[in-house]
Amino acid sequence: MPYNHKGGVILIVSDSLELARYIVDLIADKKGEDVVVLDIREISILADYFVIASATSQRQSQAILEDIREKTRESFGRKPLHIEGEADAGWILIDYGEVVVHLFTPEVRAYYDLEGLWRSARVALRII
Repeated sequence: MPYNHKGGVILIVSDSLELARYIVDLIADKKGEDVVVLDIREISILADYFVIASATSQRQSQAILEDIREKTRESFGRKPLHIEGEADAGWILIDYGEVVVHLFTPEVRAYYDLEGLWRSARVALRII
């Protein structure tokens, strides 16, 4: 079994849903709100899943981002392919290839309305 640089076990991700669920747990641990996982496999080649969540402050957004980056690297040996946006802009996108995380303030989330834009996607998980 692979180990990370700190001597801990690296979890092997068997599928993209497992990674998405792990990220959802990290967001929930940091008190992220209205977390939704959209299964976009049938309607897009962009990714398998979108994880969409809200954070109520810049500080919370930054904490969630750092927790996701650190713990997915430690537990799965994965680094984001790309990160866009800033906490002070009200949105952050974290791209893991098969899983893309969208973290918004509630106002910016309502403006972009990704759930509406991707309404034909199946909701795989919702935590309110």
